[in-house]
Formats: sequence, structure tokens, C-alpha cells
Amino acid sequence: MLDKDLAQLYGVGTKVLNQAVKRNIERFSEDFMFQLTQKEFLMFQKGTSSLRSQFVTSKRGGRRYLPYAFTEQGIAMLSSVLNSERAIQVNIAIMRTFAKLKLILIAHADLKRKIGQMEQKYDKQFKVVFDVINRLLEPPEKSRRKIGF
Repeated sequence: MLDKDLAQLYGVGTKVLNQAVKRNIERFSEDFMFQLTQKEFLMFQKGTSSLRSQFVTSKRGGRRYLPYAFTEQGIAMLSSVLNSERAIQVNIAIMRTFAKLKLILIAHADLKRKIGQMEQKYDKQFKVVFDVINRLLEPPEKSRRKIGF
């Protein structure tokens, strides 16, 4: 999750969240958080970017630096840095969400494995059905945006 989104959930400013992290930087190794590249950041943006490397000061407000992204472990570590009742409650909700997401991914992988076993058993009889199911289980291809009209 991005620092801006976490700050909003925790009810603090992005600057406050990042300052708390920097004061406790020894708790946040590179597998807990990392700073996005400009290319990654621009993927989230529509229109022009107001990054520090492009403008010395921002007249329109907004970001002037690249955001930080936090992994699940980094978010868990935030609860020890942001010590408020809201931070604790938000952190519990986020951890529960991650746990549910993992269960869904495990169930999806298990379902795909079971379908593969069935496909081997009834290969020729249901080939068309298995082909359709396998296509539905594959992640959708990212469509490229057309340039122009």
C-alpha cells in the first residue's frame, strides 16, 4: 500500500506518517517498504506529475517526492511506530484483509490443481469444458491503451 493511502486510513498526514517511519527507519528494512520509481509512480497518475525532480516547488499542491510503498510486514511494523487507538484498529483491519486475501489465493490455486487432475482423468470427453474453465482461471491480459482516436 502507498504511504498516502495508509496515512488516510490512519487519520494522519502523509508527511507525519513518513516522518514517523524515518525516525524509526531501523525497523523498516527494504522488504518492509521501498520508494517507487518515477515510472511506477506515473502509472498511478493521470496527467502531469508534480515531482521534486521536475519542479522545485509545487504551485498546485500535491507530491513533490516519490511515494513509499509498504508491504504487509511494513504495515504491521507501522502499528509500533504510530501509537494511537485508531492506528491499532486500522492495523487490525488491514491484517485481517491480508489474511483473507491469502486464503482466497490458496483456494484459487487448490481449485486450479483439482481441475488439472480432473482434466487428466477425463481428458478427451470434456476437453472443451476444461479449456473454457482454464481460460477463466487465467488472469486477464492487460489491454494496451490505443494512441489517438
